[in-house]
Amino acid sequence: MPTLNLAKSRWQFRDTTAKTWLPATVPGCVHTDLRRAKQIADPFYGTNELGLQWIEERDWEYRATFSISEKLLAEDEIELVADGLDTVATVYLNGKKIAATDNMFIGHRWSVKPRLHAGINELRFVFSSAMKYIRETRSDFTPPWEFNDPVGNCVRIRKQQCQFGWDWGPRFVTAGIWRGIRLEARSVNRLAHVRVAQVHTHNGSRVSLTLSPELARADEAVTYSVAFSLNGQTVAHTTGAYADELGFEVPDPQLWWPAGQGAQPLYDLTVIARDSAGNELGTITQRLGLRTIVLDRHADQWGESFQFLINGRAVFIKGANWIPVNSFVADLTRADYTRDLRAAVLANMNCMRLWGGGIYESEDFYDLCDELGLLVWHDFMFACTLYPGDPAFLASVRAEADYQVKRIRHHACLALWCGNNELFQLNEKALRENPAFRKAYDDVFHGVLPAALADHDDATPYWPTSQWRGDWQYDNSHETGEKRGDTHYWDVWHARKPVKEYEKWSLRFCSEFGMQSYSSPETQATFAPAGANVFDAVMENHQKNRGGNQVILDYVSRRYRFPKSQDDLIYLSQLNQAYCMSTGVEHYRRLMPRCMGAIYWQLNDCWPVASWSSIEYTGKWKALHHIARRFNAPALVSAHVPGDEGVIVGNYRTTTVREVHLYTVYDAPTPAKGLLRWDLFTLDGDIVLTGKKKVSLRHGASISQKTLDLAKPMATHGREQLYVRMALDIDGATVSEETVFLAPPRFVDLPRPKKTAATIKLLTPTKALISFTSPVFQHRFAFDLPGLTHTSSDNYFELYPREKKEVVIEFTQPVTKAALTKKLRFHSLVDTYA
Repeated sequence: MPTLNLAKSRWQFRDTTAKTWLPATVPGCVHTDLRRAKQIADPFYGTNELGLQWIEERDWEYRATFSISEKLLAEDEIELVADGLDTVATVYLNGKKIAATDNMFIGHRWSVKPRLHAGINELRFVFSSAMKYIRETRSDFTPPWEFNDPVGNCVRIRKQQCQFGWDWGPRFVTAGIWRGIRLEARSVNRLAHVRVAQVHTHNGSRVSLTLSPELARADEAVTYSVAFSLNGQTVAHTTGAYADELGFEVPDPQLWWPAGQGAQPLYDLTVIARDSAGNELGTITQRLGLRTIVLDRHADQWGESFQFLINGRAVFIKGANWIPVNSFVADLTRADYTRDLRAAVLANMNCMRLWGGGIYESEDFYDLCDELGLLVWHDFMFACTLYPGDPAFLASVRAEADYQVKRIRHHACLALWCGNNELFQLNEKALRENPAFRKAYDDVFHGVLPAALADHDDATPYWPTSQWRGDWQYDNSHETGEKRGDTHYWDVWHARKPVKEYEKWSLRFCSEFGMQSYSSPETQATFAPAGANVFDAVMENHQKNRGGNQVILDYVSRRYRFPKSQDDLIYLSQLNQAYCMSTGVEHYRRLMPRCMGAIYWQLNDCWPVASWSSIEYTGKWKALHHIARRFNAPALVSAHVPGDEGVIVGNYRTTTVREVHLYTVYDAPTPAKGLLRWDLFTLDGDIVLTGKKKVSLRHGASISQKTLDLAKPMATHGREQLYVRMALDIDGATVSEETVFLAPPRFVDLPRPKKTAATIKLLTPTKALISFTSPVFQHRFAFDLPGLTHTSSDNYFELYPREKKEVVIEFTQPVTKAALTKKLRFHSLVDTYA
């Protein structure tokens, strides 16, 4: 089937009011094209964003010429295929209008042979201003509240919603050919899709596949040849006709598992279709994982479960929310996805929640999740603000769902389709009181989307919104979240509740919760001049949450002392963020099996910014991501400390802390034997008490193993002078270790080391071993190698007195010991004290 990739043509673009054409890149968008042409400054630098809002008000035109051969023109049908146009586009071929579009999320096919001729042809796209469309289309619909769009009404257009501004992202309303574009020619029918159904019996020891090929037009004379292989070896082969049930049993099936639960074998399915004359109608190859995924909601002692069963096994979901990896999504590469998704697996995650205000991602994203074992909770692209429900809008949503579901449904990683993000949660009053809003909402999320899934993917569970409790009769209260459904818990951060509030609620599944921090000085330097202050105009422009800086400072001041520099404030903000997420995730894991998921907000950034992310835009890991590696570990020792610090009249400090409960939490698939150890130390290094206990670890078990009553040592030594060190060993190796303070760290007089020793050993040109030792205890010891892109086996750890801590560091480029010695920087909490 001859194909001409039009993206390789010489593209040009212009503002439609200008005469000058500039070079363009396809796929791409107007912002990146303007930047390459040096017509605008770096959109991410300083406050440049504010001066680029004129772009969204202009109409933009793209054009290219291409040559058509007589041979190609001899085919019976030629289609122009556009995988993604952003967004309000009118398409012209050789001066004649052939189509118009208004949905960024739909791919298109147009029959264009009559418009083509041998030799040079011209293709033009005119992208009308999205803002003009919003003002002129569905002007009778205005949502009751705007949550993130400062101008308003972006819900009137089917376009990436966070382009219009979010509380972590800038406002860059793009236009352009954002995905592939080509000509496809043929003189025969076309194999369009293949739908695959899996049937597992006997715990997956027998797996049967049933295939339903989908042709561009019906033809009962078509026959199919099917090959199924693993690691290049064919394990099954079958043939069949159009009317046959096309299927086979997989011999010795190798099951696909999420990360941490088993391997991720991916089979290659190849389907070739031929007509009665033997002409090939196309070949479709898909990578398949053999697995079953069920959203299990059954009555239990707490209400109704909300858990994912993978191949029949209940798996605790450990993950983060995923937003677009860049503000400009058109030219993302596999490497852009690889960096952050691999980092997620390194942090012992098994799930990404693909959030509904962004985009349906490229094949690279889903392929990587398949390979890495990252389940995908997949929102449809609707978020926060209520949407229209007119017939044209509903038809566009149905076409979008049809297109995207068919494209994505075969991926092993796909665990859940979710209708939207927070529409019911944020608009409950309007939905319950306004029939028009309720009807539009129901038509989309209880009508169009589940109908599309029924037609194209009835195997993947559907959840109409997040958070949601399973039925309209249930409210959004936390009390209801303790009984059923999923919860977005934002009392910590938005309501500025104490971090210990996480432990107040026994939620069934927490799919959003978070705490902001600042990006590192290294990332800050990419968008702000030297000497920038967190409260100046540049930094405020890179803080998109109203009052976000004040909230960060509020939480930092509750836990830590006043820092001596802005770099130290950044460090403290990241320590606080990690502490908050540790408190939340460990609480939810200790609740297992009542709670069966913790997905924090958020994994990544789309530009350099202060946000809730654990990975900065530059790829640098925040403290949270390093510590997530520990609190997501398959075998975890976790402390629950009932009580908290408080104050009474006169600002006198009080405490209700007395006991420390030590838990083991385990979600690895095979049982193990372990040794739980604990020690109570003074800051001077004296051991006040010590103990150990043999423990049995089994999948899905959270067990309170030991209660330490510390009333006497607290009275003797003072609670600010003590810390508990706890550890879990398996087969002689420490797999989990952490420290517990009995008072907020700002009241703990941490010792200052006279000298911290660092020894560097180069293992290979791109790998080094660094050993740290300290004469005193150092809390959240952190090191950095500015300017050297690297990953480390650990960071932001506890450096215990006179114990060597070894860290393996891998670099993207060869390094020398001299360079490492020169660049190595390190500090701990005590070094931030003013």
